[in-house]
Amino acid sequence: MVTINSEEVLSPPVAAATVMVLREGPRGLEVLLVRRHGGSGVLGGVHVFPGGKLDAADSQLPGGAVTDRSAAACLQALGETGLDPQTAVALHVAALRETFEECGLLLGAPVGAQLVARRVRAQILGGAGFAQALSQLDLPLALSSLLPWSRWVTPRVPSVTNKRFDTRFFVALAPDEQEAEHCAFEATEAVWLSPRVGLERYWAGEIDLVPPQIMSLAQLVRLGTVQQVLDWARSRPPALIAPEPFDENGERVICYPGDPAHSVREAVWAGPTRLVYRQQRFEAEGGLAALLG
Repeated sequence: MVTINSEEVLSPPVAAATVMVLREGPRGLEVLLVRRHGGSGVLGGVHVFPGGKLDAADSQLPGGAVTDRSAAACLQALGETGLDPQTAVALHVAALRETFEECGLLLGAPVGAQLVARRVRAQILGGAGFAQALSQLDLPLALSSLLPWSRWVTPRVPSVTNKRFDTRFFVALAPDEQEAEHCAFEATEAVWLSPRVGLERYWAGEIDLVPPQIMSLAQLVRLGTVQQVLDWARSRPPALIAPEPFDENGERVICYPGDPAHSVREAVWAGPTRLVYRQQRFEAEGGLAALLG
């Protein structure tokens, strides 16, 4: 269960990356969610997209490491003023690494991906870092498998954690011939759900979600297919989402760009522009129907 924080966090947000891994399931678009271990220091018990904070090693690639996208191209794809090329690459690397660590998927892997993933895992168990393991196997870092989707910056008064993050969200196609397996240390489940079913299960109290996942799933519902999501990501720069929370009538309200109470008046997505914490969950005005479009 999510609890509301009201304390101001003075430290700057920590750079992080997360990936909405997509596939076409039997009934259409599905996205991968992992359930954080209950003892996790961040969002324990909550279903999230694979991801985590930027590590120093993500910025310090070993000699011989090969990427399939240039630093300039990574920077252009993220579209952020003031971001340096090295950090742009590191964010992509972090997204690949965290996806592999948390659910065992090696994005952009070549034919025979399941065997390749096992070889990479063996190298890591032997002491190699993620990028080093790929380099030792003559595999490139498949940065081009990632498409920037959005950028979420936690406000100074976070609503669901006592930490701030500057998280770049990516979308990526699930690799063929690989099965998602959750990391036993960090997660207790890896599950493929359609965006609609994910929101319906959240509404029914079967899973816990936090606002970035809720609103991202609501966007995916409106697109419908993997190809539509990928085309949408390629067609526009990532949206900057800086939530602005406030308390009203004893309830926490989080508003987003386009909401009358937000400082940015232009909406960055279709659908609800605010969530309200009531009945021990975040709800959109208009309820589940508003989230589902």
